[in-house]
Amino acid sequence: MAAFAPPPGTADIFPADAGTWRFLENTAAEVFSGYGYGELRTPIFEYTEVFQRGLGGETEVVQKEMYTFEDRGGRSLTLRPEGTAGVMRALTNTDVANGTEQRVFYYGPMFRGERPSAGRRRQFHQIGVENVGRCAALIDAECIAMLHSFLEKAGITGAVFTINTRGVAADRAPAEAHLREYFSKHISKMCDDCRTRLERNIWRILDCKQECCQEIIDQAPSYIDSFSEDSKAYFEEVKAALTALNVPFKVSPRLVRGLDYYVHTVFEVTHDALGEQIAIAGGGRYELFLPGEKKPLPGVGFAAGVERLIMVREALNAAVPDTAAADCYLIGLGADARMKNLILADKLRNGGKKIALELEERSFKAQMRSANRSGAALTVIRGESEMEKGIAIIKKMDDGSQCEVSENELFDYLLKHI
Repeated sequence: MAAFAPPPGTADIFPADAGTWRFLENTAAEVFSGYGYGELRTPIFEYTEVFQRGLGGETEVVQKEMYTFEDRGGRSLTLRPEGTAGVMRALTNTDVANGTEQRVFYYGPMFRGERPSAGRRRQFHQIGVENVGRCAALIDAECIAMLHSFLEKAGITGAVFTINTRGVAADRAPAEAHLREYFSKHISKMCDDCRTRLERNIWRILDCKQECCQEIIDQAPSYIDSFSEDSKAYFEEVKAALTALNVPFKVSPRLVRGLDYYVHTVFEVTHDALGEQIAIAGGGRYELFLPGEKKPLPGVGFAAGVERLIMVREALNAAVPDTAAADCYLIGLGADARMKNLILADKLRNGGKKIALELEERSFKAQMRSANRSGAALTVIRGESEMEKGIAIIKKMDDGSQCEVSENELFDYLLKHI
């Protein structure tokens, strides 16, 4: 039978790799729940207007990267390109609009029709959080500190945290005028995308990674100087709180993130293992308009790319949890032995043990090969001779040593030794 590869930009995740994925998800749940966050699961597709209004119609995600289709009723639906808009849509069905704080975390697949790159496929996966309903500099700082804690406990040390401020809506017009005056003088030397951004979304110029634009961007004046004193004070409070929480960071006035909904604090996390231009996580504070809502909802959150987290862990030689390995393998020769092993496996599994066994009639040699592949520390061997004697042979797979255990003592022995 011919092998079929998954579609470009997607990948199969086999049991040998799934252990790391589960480890990251479990670590996230453990850390985030300690900060009062609960898990929220939303659909992988939403009505298209959720993203158009939430992310901004002029963003490149909405303009170029979304997978959009029509349902049978003619409504436009889109596979989620990111997690925040769907989470916010869900939370509008709670009392968050009345100022009640909601803290949630999520993980799952996202979809963008862009050129696949290192750690970013067309179907990629994110772990993220959203704190919705309140706005305060200390909430922003706590969110960044939580991300720092998650990465450390996930075995990702040495990450670089970069932060900046986007100010508030009232700060945008003077800041944009400041930037437009500068970039208009140099736009002829910049890439085609930046020429379009000059008129449609000038903030995206600051996010450009093209070499021909980098030097011009680096010499741009600081737009933060045109922000209000309140906005500057907000950012100073975020920085002071991060320092008090011992979270290392650097400030980059060029960091804006790519979505229109950001206000005040924005942040990005990179790691030298992947290069300075590749983010492993990022987020910030935002105000999000959703269909049917006249006022924006305030929130702060982040998303971390699971594929990129795994790449960094591999570069750091972090231990890979082997969740697929069995605790014990049961070998049975003959119908009676296989039936006894089936019953024993059920009892051990109910006791919390991971058991693999052979339920098909196969040779002893073939079954031992399977036992070796299982990763089990112990193998139980029962054939006709052992059945007649009322015993089982226990083999330690690391040194090959063996012992006999009576049928009556076998279950308790295995519970104690695996």
